[in-house]
Amino acid sequence: MSGINECGEVAATDHDNWSSETSHDKDIASYEASATEKRSGPDPSAFPDGGWEAWLAVAGGFFTVFSSIGWINCIGVFQNYYQTNQLKFYSTSTVSWITSTESFMMFFWGPVAGKLVDNYGPRWPILAGTFLHVFGLMMTSISTEYYQIFLAQAVCSAIGCSFLFYPTLAAIGTWFRARRAFAFGIITAGSSLGGVVLPIMVEKLIIEVGFGWAMRSVAFMLLGLLIFANATLKSRLPPLRRPVSLMDFIRPYFEITFLLLSISSFFLYIAGFLPFNYLIVQAEASGMSTSLAGYLIPILNAASTFGRILPGYLADKTGTFNVMIIFAVFSGIVNLALWLPARSNAPIIVFACLYGFASGCTLTIIPAMVAQISDIRQLGVRTGALYVLSSVGVLVGSPIAGAIVSDQHGQFSGLMIFCGVVLLVGAIFAILSRYSQVGFKLIVKV
Repeated sequence: MSGINECGEVAATDHDNWSSETSHDKDIASYEASATEKRSGPDPSAFPDGGWEAWLAVAGGFFTVFSSIGWINCIGVFQNYYQTNQLKFYSTSTVSWITSTESFMMFFWGPVAGKLVDNYGPRWPILAGTFLHVFGLMMTSISTEYYQIFLAQAVCSAIGCSFLFYPTLAAIGTWFRARRAFAFGIITAGSSLGGVVLPIMVEKLIIEVGFGWAMRSVAFMLLGLLIFANATLKSRLPPLRRPVSLMDFIRPYFEITFLLLSISSFFLYIAGFLPFNYLIVQAEASGMSTSLAGYLIPILNAASTFGRILPGYLADKTGTFNVMIIFAVFSGIVNLALWLPARSNAPIIVFACLYGFASGCTLTIIPAMVAQISDIRQLGVRTGALYVLSSVGVLVGSPIAGAIVSDQHGQFSGLMIFCGVVLLVGAIFAILSRYSQVGFKLIVKV
């Protein structure tokens, strides 16, 4: 019995030793896993899709987009103002180079801003964008010559807008997956709200305090908003510091889905901003009073606010490509079926509402589409690569439209047809990009 007891005691002791060793091994494994997580950072695929840090970043992103794209959305006011004031001796096409270059610079610097945010995080690019944008507006306030306005507003301020916009998209994309289109819709709604508030603010201030102080007042307001954005907007993932390579910007174009989406974006951005730029001028030419015409861009942008949030929510449920294609087709149809025959106040205002809603989705859901087909850690550079092609569309679109109007001696029918057809071409390439992913399947979330 004693022998058995001894064996039992020995066996129990061995078991205890084995348990102790196993527990020790687990502790070591747990420690190593924890150390690995600390070294590598958060899991890129573990999106929180919420939380106070994520929504605080969305709030900061709302203000950066309000200050950047929201400002770009009110450039139609300046097209009209410059033609009748400082630059009244220049042609419509020449003046339009200011607004088109401003939009071009906004999108062209996407690859640079995207690479910086991938390598260093969003903080430094957003800080640089804040300085350039505010400084450019301050310099515009004291500019009187064409070249001065061009350099201050179309170059300096617009580059600042670019360094505000792209880091925001890249940072927000790291926080959301299932609710990504909705989150993007919220931040891009800032551009619509900016397009409502800023043109009215500029026009009223010009009357009250003059052009110089109007621009300075806007610059001070945007500075306050951007201070908040600098404090709250951050990425969930640590930056991946990699050497700068030209192939980082070219490699995405070897993917057929990305290439077709980029071509689609190129055509959409050729035509997408033309109603923003020319609706006021066209409405006044059709007999609308100057006071009422001044509210068309705010109306268009107010409708665009709903066109950014509601379709974004719907896209998370039914697919970003599906929703974008529907609204792109609708944008083209509205231009041809409503804006083209519009010759009185009512149809022009209805067009502003419908096109504002449709373009709100079409022009701002594209970053969510890029995120859907990309490694989230390369979202900055891939979004920038797509928009550098779109920037060319923005650059040439307005001068082409201005040349069409000049060739028609101030008539706008050619511009409207051009705008509608090009939007439909962009929709076709979006359909082809969707086809490259799922083929002819219609009832599928893409």
